[in-house]
Amino acid sequence: MATVAQWIEGARPRTLPNAVAPVLAGAGAAAQLGAFSWWRTLLALLVALALIIGVNYANDYSDGVRGTDADRVGPLRLVGSGAALPIQVLTAAVACLGAAAVFGLALVIATGHWRLLLLGGMCLAAAWFYTGGRSPYGYKGFGEVTVFVFFGLAAVLGTVYVQASTVSWEALGCAVAVGALSSAVLVANNLRDIPTDTESGKRTLAVLLGDTRSRWLYVALAAVSVVVTVALGLAHPLAFIALAAVLLLVNPVRVVAGGRTGLDLVPVLRDTGLAMLAWAVLAGGALAFA
Repeated sequence: MATVAQWIEGARPRTLPNAVAPVLAGAGAAAQLGAFSWWRTLLALLVALALIIGVNYANDYSDGVRGTDADRVGPLRLVGSGAALPIQVLTAAVACLGAAAVFGLALVIATGHWRLLLLGGMCLAAAWFYTGGRSPYGYKGFGEVTVFVFFGLAAVLGTVYVQASTVSWEALGCAVAVGALSSAVLVANNLRDIPTDTESGKRTLAVLLGDTRSRWLYVALAAVSVVVTVALGLAHPLAFIALAAVLLLVNPVRVVAGGRTGLDLVPVLRDTGLAMLAWAVLAGGALAFA
């Protein structure tokens, strides 16, 4: 029976900035449009958190029963390590995804934006079929693209839309920056796992690109946040403050570009996530006061 600490580790707390950052950036963009609503932001945050924890447990379950987590480097996997039974992890995944659906439905009913039900259904499907089902798209190199779409574009623009009933170019810029950094987290994760994923037949984008090109992809995604910050700053000078968050990317970029492997890449996930969270706070705050 897994301990509480193991269940928390299995939820992959280091990925939580991927859920929090887009909502914070979206809230700032909504405030810039004069439409900020604390309770709608809170509901959007609950949806994002429940969704990403559900994705993590679903990934743990699917990879575990396939055996792709049997020999890996990095944080604990509940099924792969034998700490929890597959049915227990599957139940946790379904419970979290179900909670995301409930929070999302409450937000749709409260705002009257019924078209967002389609987006919610797509989010749930993307969460499960990342590593679940007969032909998981995460095993075919589409993980980073999906993260960019759902934890970047959909999460940021959705947060703005449920508050302002419209989106702005500033909101789109935030969505692109957060999506790029969120994808960079996954690139770093998959870069670390190239040896074990190759052996198990899991063809992630990092496996398909190879070690060197995956490192360049990480650097390019990190650079996107700089470009977006400059664009926002030219229109709203206060947004240049978000460049301070970019400084947090210096060390992880150095580690990735320097050719580090294995456990040396684990802190890159944390540092990239923290940089993304800091960027969302600073850029979103700047837009709110623009």
